[in-house]
Amino acid sequence: MNFDERTRYPSARSTNFGRNAVAASEPLAASSGLEMLRKGGNAVDAAIATAACLTVTEPTSNGIGSDAFALIWDGTKVQGLNASGRAPAAWTPERFKGMTDMPPRGWDTVTIPGAVSAWRALSDRYGKLPFADLLAPAIRYAREGYGVGPVTSASWARQAPVLAERPGSASVFLPNGRPPKTGEVFKFTSAAEGLTLIAETKGDAFYTGAIAEEIVRASQADGGAHTMEDFAAHKVDWVTPISTSAHGVEIHQIPPNGQGIAALIALGLMDRLDLGDDPDSVRSIHLQIEAVKFALADLYAHVGDLDHMRVTPAELLDPAYLDERAKLISADKVQAPETGKPLSGGTVFLTTADESGMMVSFIQSNYEGFGSGCVVPKYGISLQNRGMAFSLDPASPNVVAPGKRPFHTIIPGFVTKGGEALMAFGVMGGPIQAQAHAQVVTRMARFGQGVQTAIDAPRFRVLDGVSIAVEPHFPQATLDGLRALGHHLEMDAPGVAFGFGGAQAIMRWGEVYAAGSDPRKDGHAVVF
Repeated sequence: MNFDERTRYPSARSTNFGRNAVAASEPLAASSGLEMLRKGGNAVDAAIATAACLTVTEPTSNGIGSDAFALIWDGTKVQGLNASGRAPAAWTPERFKGMTDMPPRGWDTVTIPGAVSAWRALSDRYGKLPFADLLAPAIRYAREGYGVGPVTSASWARQAPVLAERPGSASVFLPNGRPPKTGEVFKFTSAAEGLTLIAETKGDAFYTGAIAEEIVRASQADGGAHTMEDFAAHKVDWVTPISTSAHGVEIHQIPPNGQGIAALIALGLMDRLDLGDDPDSVRSIHLQIEAVKFALADLYAHVGDLDHMRVTPAELLDPAYLDERAKLISADKVQAPETGKPLSGGTVFLTTADESGMMVSFIQSNYEGFGSGCVVPKYGISLQNRGMAFSLDPASPNVVAPGKRPFHTIIPGFVTKGGEALMAFGVMGGPIQAQAHAQVVTRMARFGQGVQTAIDAPRFRVLDGVSIAVEPHFPQATLDGLRALGHHLEMDAPGVAFGFGGAQAIMRWGEVYAAGSDPRKDGHAVVF
């Protein structure tokens, strides 16, 4: 693996090396995780502190009312945590009768948020420090304020029209009637109140106490169906990750209801194709695009809440099945398997590692930026709109139903080699996530690119049919070659802004970790 290559792609960042590491999409959050490690905490403590801080310092993508997933290397194996929320008991298909699609905003998109339950479950099982200590940095930045980063500021401004539509959102997130500018101090004092209650009760206030009561009151006052019973019934699931082998490593993902299986299918197909020797060649990128298309076709046809799927993950990852699917991919032909048009997203990803060997891959999200548009001003809680990902087609495995989890875009990733931990990684950004997981792993494991180089490298994003969004720093010869094959390339496609994701990765490298952070976001990788 080449860690010296710094000039191939337009980034001034280098891979950072240390015995402890945190990589996140916002620097204050990364420093909060590092603070826990310096206090004697482990990688799980650092992950919780980072995640809590991100709800304050990057509210454009996540909040206290988010969902979350995690993969943890505990020293011997990869463990999975699914803390995504389920539909309220009143969400029967009849509630949405007459609609062709789930609503995009409002209380009828809010499944029971799981992020707080993820923090508690991780702390209970693996944490070393007191739970309240982990939330202290987030509370401090919320109360005292912080300077908003440039990428976060741009995202905030882009979402201002949605915030202005709902008084609760506007009162919290549009101080002085507008989004904060780059470098402007934003104080999130209401979130400090909410996080303090969560810290004092280890999260119980969010599901059975004062915060739950306030959320339910706000929901029912605005026509929502949420009840205290719905919140009390929420639970996380510790799950066995699904995995596949490709490029000489094993890649692990959370099983459905998430889209991680699409990354595994794509990598399984890429492993069966001759990508050549140049990661940026026409052949390599074309074949990767085609593999992603076939993976997405399976994803949208078959994946939903695991308890309601008619095809198992094992069947979709069966080597014989992947062999047959790979035979359908041509090096000279562009195909358009049906995929459906993916939705946009708003998500944060972080990864941590400590000198004992523990590594964490953690992701939490409001889905579309500020989420549902529903905000509980008293406690600074913006609520996700994950319910909009349900289907209203009775034949779909993802059709809405009480107590059911919707299809999820957010996915943490983990890589092992020979049964040992190699890398905790992820790429936030809605539908790009599974696609970018496959691209980043292929660049590192197949082509030997270093952590930061693989993160910096240009990405493609399958839209639909033969339409592909691409970043402009692909070689011109590659772009011309893809067009000649029949790909319809969109360079600045509507809705693609911020749509190529934001990656964070920490790789085990001898006695230290190699950490990288995506220049597409405000964050960085910190080590000691």
